[in-house]
Amino acid sequence: MRVFLSLNIIHLSDGSDEMKEVELLSPAGDLERLKITLLYGADSVYVGGKKYNLRANATNFTIEELKEGCSFAHNLGKKVFFTLNIVFHDEDLEELYDYIDQIVKCGVDAFIVSDIAVIKYIKEKYKNIEVHLSTQCSVTNYQEALFYKNLGVDRIVLARELSILEIKQIIDKVGIDIEVFIHGAMCTCLSGRCSLSNYVTNRDANRGGCSQVCRFCFESGDKTFTMATKDLNTATIITKLIEIGVKSFKVEGRMRSIYYLATVIGSYRKIIDSFKNNTLTQEILAEQLKILARVSNRESSTQFLDHVADKSDQYYTGRQEISNQDYLGLIIDYDKTNKIITLKERNYFEKGDRVEIFTPSGKTYPLIIDKIYDEDMNLITVARHPEEIIKLYFEEEIEKYSMLRLIEKKMG
Repeated sequence: MRVFLSLNIIHLSDGSDEMKEVELLSPAGDLERLKITLLYGADSVYVGGKKYNLRANATNFTIEELKEGCSFAHNLGKKVFFTLNIVFHDEDLEELYDYIDQIVKCGVDAFIVSDIAVIKYIKEKYKNIEVHLSTQCSVTNYQEALFYKNLGVDRIVLARELSILEIKQIIDKVGIDIEVFIHGAMCTCLSGRCSLSNYVTNRDANRGGCSQVCRFCFESGDKTFTMATKDLNTATIITKLIEIGVKSFKVEGRMRSIYYLATVIGSYRKIIDSFKNNTLTQEILAEQLKILARVSNRESSTQFLDHVADKSDQYYTGRQEISNQDYLGLIIDYDKTNKIITLKERNYFEKGDRVEIFTPSGKTYPLIIDKIYDEDMNLITVARHPEEIIKLYFEEEIEKYSMLRLIEKKMG
C-alpha cells in the first residue's frame, strides 16, 4: 500500500528566510518563448537543439540562437538548460560529442541527459557544467537516485508518478537537488517508457517523435474511447513541495504558446513569491487558479502527488479540448507622447469587450475597449485578423511584451 502525506501537517515556518531558494523552470521551444518566459518570472529555461531531444516537432534552437538565448538569460541573472534526452542508438553517437562541444561554447548552464555514456562524457570533460538526469529515466526510488548521484549527476528530475511523501523520502535519504513537474500535460504511460506512438504511427516517442496516441479517440462499439490523462496542476499544493525541499519546479510545454507560458509562469511566480513572503492568501490562490483554468484547454488535477490517481484523473469518453480564445494580442510598443499601445493581434475583439493588460513585472490593468485603430491610425470597429497591427489608447505606460487577454465579451 502506498502512503500519502497528510496535507494538513506541513506549515510554513515563521522565518521564511529558513526556506531554501527554489527555482521556477520553464520550457522554451524557440528564442521568442525563451525571452518571454524569462521576462514573466522563470528563473531558468530548458531548451532543445535541432538534434537529440524529445521535442523534435518544436522549432528548437540553432547554435546561433542558443548563443543569443544564453546571453539574454545570463544578462538577467538566469540560466539555460539544454536537453539531450533521446534514447541513443549507435548512429546517433557519430556527431554527438562534437555537438556537445558546440553547445558548451554557447554558454549553457546544464545538460538534461538520460544516457549514462553521455553523462560520463560531460562530467569528465566539463567539470563546471551541471548534468541533470532526465525524467526519461523514470527515477521512483532513493536507491536509484543514489546510483545516479554516485555517477556524478547534479540533479534528478523525478518520474511524475510519485507522491509527496515518496519525493520527501528521496530528498531526505539522497541529499541531491530534486526537480519535479508542477504543471502541464502528463504521460499516460510511466514517464519516459512509452512505445504506443511507435507501435501505432511508427513515430518513436523516445527519439523525439511522439504522436500522442494516448489522446487519440478509438472506436468502442457505439462510443469512442480515449486513455488520455488530465493535465497536472499543483497550484494548491506547491507550498507542500517547497517545504519538503524540492529544488526546482518544472512546467511542461516546449510547444505551448507564448501566452500560455507567460500566464502559467506568471501565476506560479505569484504563488511562490507570496508564499515565501508569508503573504499568500486564499484570495490570491483562488485568483491564480481561475487564471490557470482559463488558459488551459483541458481539465487538470494534482495527479499522483496527493492521492492515488484514479478515474477522476483520466478522460475516457466525451473529452473536449476547446481552443483558448482569451489571448487577444502581444504589446510590442508604447508611444509615450500620444499614449498609444501598439498590439500584434491574436484573437478577435471589439468595442465594449472587457479586457485586462498583464505585464512581465506582474502588474495588471483593467480596460474596456473603446476606440480601436489600425496600423495607420484609422478608426475601425473590430480587430479580426491574427497578426494584424492594432493600436489602442491607454493612459499609463505599458512595458514591452505585455499581453492583452479577454475577461468578458461585451453584452448584447
